[in-house]
Amino acid sequence: MGETGVYETVALVGATGAVGRIVLEQLAQRAFPFGQLKLLASARSAGQRVSFGARELIVEEMTPAAFEGVDLVIASTPDEIAAQFVPWAVERGAVVIDESGYWRMDPKVPLVVPEVNPDAARGHQGIISSPNCSTTQMVVALAPLHRAARVRRVVVSTYQATSGAGLAGSEELRSATTASLAGESAKPHVFPHPIAFNLIPQIGSPKHQGYTSEEMKMVYETRKIMGDDSIQVCPTCVRVPVAFGHSESILVETERPLEVAEARELLAEAPGVTVIDDLGSRQYPMPLDCAGRDDVFVGRIRKDISGGSGIAFWCVSDNLRKGAATNAVQIAELLVSQAAAI
Repeated sequence: MGETGVYETVALVGATGAVGRIVLEQLAQRAFPFGQLKLLASARSAGQRVSFGARELIVEEMTPAAFEGVDLVIASTPDEIAAQFVPWAVERGAVVIDESGYWRMDPKVPLVVPEVNPDAARGHQGIISSPNCSTTQMVVALAPLHRAARVRRVVVSTYQATSGAGLAGSEELRSATTASLAGESAKPHVFPHPIAFNLIPQIGSPKHQGYTSEEMKMVYETRKIMGDDSIQVCPTCVRVPVAFGHSESILVETERPLEVAEARELLAEAPGVTVIDDLGSRQYPMPLDCAGRDDVFVGRIRKDISGGSGIAFWCVSDNLRKGAATNAVQIAELLVSQAAAI
C-alpha cells in the first residue's frame, strides 16, 4: 500500500468466474482505492476480455511472475489452485484475501467477517481467509446475540442455492428444470442427484460422524470467527433448486436468555443485517428478494417453544455477494481503514 493509502496494484484471481465478476462490480461500485488492476486466471481463460466500468481488461495467465509488483490479491479459486498460487503472491510481498477453503483453518491465517471480527485481520501474515458462504451469513446474524448474551449452541439447517457450486451448478439447475418440464430426464453432472424439483441433503463429502464437509465447515469456522471453541453447532446442509441465495433456519441458545423483542432489536441494530419480520403481513426474507443485495436478511424471529432459552429465526443472504465477493471486498476495505488509522 502506498503512502496515499491506496493499493498501487491489485490483482483479481479467478476473474472470469461468477464470484470474480461480482468482485469487479463491487470494486467499481464501492470506489475501492487502487492504482492498477490486473486480472489473472488459468491459461485456458487468458486473453479473455472482461468489462470493468467503462473499460475492458484483458485476462492474464496466472504464473509466479504475474504477482511481481502486486500489493493486494483478491482470489476466488478451487482449493487446490489456492494452495499453489497463494505462496507465490505472498513471497512477492502481496496480501492475499482468499475465498477458497484451503487456508481457512490454518492457525496462522485469520478468518474474517468484517462485521464480526475485524480486529483479527490485523494479525495477518500475508493471507486472510474469507469463510464459507453458509457460515458467513450465519455468523453475521449470530454476532450481535453473542456479544449481548453469549451463544452456547446453534442448530442450523441450510437451504443452499445451486450457484454455490459455481457457474456449472447454476447451468445444471436451468437445464435440468427445462428437461423436467418437457417430460425428459437429464443426467446430473455437478450434483449427485437430479436437482430440478428436488432437495439433496448432502453438500460435500462424508466427514465426522455422518456429517458432511460443508457441515463441518460451519462448525469449525463459526468457532474460529467468533473466537469461542465452546460454541456447539449442529448443522444440516441441503442443496435446493434455487439459483441464488442461501436460506438458513437457525435456533440459537444463549447463556443469558433473550426475549424476542431484545433479539429483534439487537439484530436490527447490527451492521450488515436487515430485519424483515412481519408474519401477519407475510413479510420475511426470501431468496428471490434478497438476490443481488449485500446484507444478511433476518425474519421469523420467535421464541423456542420446545423449552430452553432459544431464539429461532430465518436467515437469507446472496451467497455470491455477502457469502463470497462482497465479504472479500469488505476485507480489503477493512485493511485500508486499518492502515489509515495507524
